[in-house]
Amino acid sequence: MRIRVGFGFDVHPLEEGRDLWLGGVKIPATKGATGHSDADVLIHAICDAILGAANLGDIGTHFQNTDPRWAGMDSKFFLKEVCRMIAAKGWKVENVDCSITLEAPKVKPHIPAMRQALAPLMGVAEEDVSIKATTNEKLGYVGRMEGLNAYAVVLISRS
Repeated sequence: MRIRVGFGFDVHPLEEGRDLWLGGVKIPATKGATGHSDADVLIHAICDAILGAANLGDIGTHFQNTDPRWAGMDSKFFLKEVCRMIAAKGWKVENVDCSITLEAPKVKPHIPAMRQALAPLMGVAEEDVSIKATTNEKLGYVGRMEGLNAYAVVLISRS
């Protein structure tokens, strides 16, 4: 069996009155992420990790933020498509470990729903999707609630 590891990072600004999508789940919040698609920072980081592990570039290579087709797009579409792309090269996701950094709202109560949303898109069990959340201790753009970010590490394999 051959394995590879990929790392992903994404960041989005926060804005009043926008929806906050994390891991394919709409989270109740007064501020939401802004971006060309639904700005799901967690899914975007996972996509970058998967694409990087397979040496297929990054999410912007395949879904440019200047392309009107992707305006407002549900990021679950991107993750499903990225998994289809690596499957075409003989790879499959084994597990993913993620961290989200934001000051508010609290994410922990939503993690089970995120794992439930993400696992089938990647063709893995929920136990193979680890999601953690932390604050930035009020430091920097995250601490000032100007933005949020996510990190992801993924293991892919092929026979």
